[in-house]
Amino acid sequence: MAVHLFGAIDVGSYEMELIIYEISKKRGIREIDDIIHRIALGTDTYNTGKISMKHASELRRVLLEFRRIMENYGVEDYRAYGTSAIREMQNSALVLNRLEMETGIHIEPLGNAEQRFLDFKSIASRSSQFDKLIEEPTAIVDIGSGSIQISLFDNGKMVTTQNMNLGILRLHEQVGRIRASASRFEGLVEELVLSRLMVFKHLYLEERTIRSLILVDDYISEVAQKVNVREFFRGAGSTEEALPAGDGFLSRESYEAFYERIKTISYSQVARGLEIPEENVPLLFISGIILRQILEMTGAELLWIPGVCLCDGIVYDYAEKKKFFVSSHDFEKDIISSAIEISRRYNGSRERSKTLEKIALRIFDSTSRMHGMGSRERLLLQIAAILHDCGKFISMNDFSECAYHIIMATEIIGLSGREKEIVANVVRFNHSRFIPFEAQTAIDRERYSVIARLTAILRASNGLDRSHKHKFSDFKIRMKGDQLTITVDVRKDITLEKGLFDKKADFFEEIFNIRPVIKQKKL
Repeated sequence: MAVHLFGAIDVGSYEMELIIYEISKKRGIREIDDIIHRIALGTDTYNTGKISMKHASELRRVLLEFRRIMENYGVEDYRAYGTSAIREMQNSALVLNRLEMETGIHIEPLGNAEQRFLDFKSIASRSSQFDKLIEEPTAIVDIGSGSIQISLFDNGKMVTTQNMNLGILRLHEQVGRIRASASRFEGLVEELVLSRLMVFKHLYLEERTIRSLILVDDYISEVAQKVNVREFFRGAGSTEEALPAGDGFLSRESYEAFYERIKTISYSQVARGLEIPEENVPLLFISGIILRQILEMTGAELLWIPGVCLCDGIVYDYAEKKKFFVSSHDFEKDIISSAIEISRRYNGSRERSKTLEKIALRIFDSTSRMHGMGSRERLLLQIAAILHDCGKFISMNDFSECAYHIIMATEIIGLSGREKEIVANVVRFNHSRFIPFEAQTAIDRERYSVIARLTAILRASNGLDRSHKHKFSDFKIRMKGDQLTITVDVRKDITLEKGLFDKKADFFEEIFNIRPVIKQKKL
């Protein structure tokens, strides 16, 4: 039985974590060791935008220790990711390059959408409960150090996801700067959180009832997994029926009792009762306030705390990509659902985008040898087709530029910043003049090539449905020599499509050196 040893490193805002996993096709994923080092990088970057020399030196020392531990275990591969503290660091490229040279460990900054997507995968590693819960209206509440993410699921797929800069450490720093008395602490945090949550409720919950919450965080999740937590709940006045069952499920009543308990006793009593460092108690309290506000906002009666962390998502993603197993949850559908929700928000035509998707993906699949792109680029093309008309919500004339800015300003869960930029540019150049590589300032040659190829396919697809009357619902594609023949079996008049297709064909030919031609099947 082949066993693969893997290291997952999370460079977070308040601590660094290394988890060693054992991966095999027969037994799946098994945790071997977990090493945590507390280092408050977020206190630097959230206040100054830079990491201090002291923390940079400590970071280097810990990474060297992590490397030594991985070597001792015989780890064969690893992934190291930095979250919001690294992401928001002004000098991150210089710091990370220097750290890699000094330690041999490459840290990849995670965009927020990528980080939350890995958190989804960590939850999905508990697949039986996750898949069952999201069949009904469920919210995943991901409370991080820098921000929180609320994602709504129903009928097994994502409905929407939104990020708010209301992370635990960020709130702690904000309230600390006010220098208010301890008695005002809870009220100030509630004020900061509630105003943002009410906007979310107005936009996404007016006509939706949430039945369950799934919590991902670093503090409540930690104590919920402890053996002694049942005794702490008893001390909080919970009835025997309301006590946590040990599988991470809590009633709202039980959580409320827990919250009231930590609110009314001293930090030192909470630390002793839950066996956690006293310095963690204020952060646990803030996480508790946020969760309580979200429970009130949604009206959810059931809370599931699976006790997962980012490292669990990192190893799950790695094992899935290396074909150690096939995930029971289709994450690609979540990405597509997120794009459809964005299109709906800007009054996009779902009927029209379905037609464009179908044509574009047919051309992509039929010409795979010619364009040489893979499944990930196919997904980006599909998202571009879904979002092709979102800019018209702003302007009917300058919709290409408007669409570009909408997409760049909107979070698409599961896409990296580089991938989102590809989608935004494909939608932009679908109608506007394609800018030569030499005139670009921020796009490398590899991404530019992908943008050009996907734009050529989307433009051709758009040309085949120029009238928006879905005439090309039944067509065949055939490549021969320097021609790509698109034969349509339709009784409708396609004079408009044929007449306006030449301009689209010119760009397609420029990119692929093969010319698309429309033919109508003789009746």
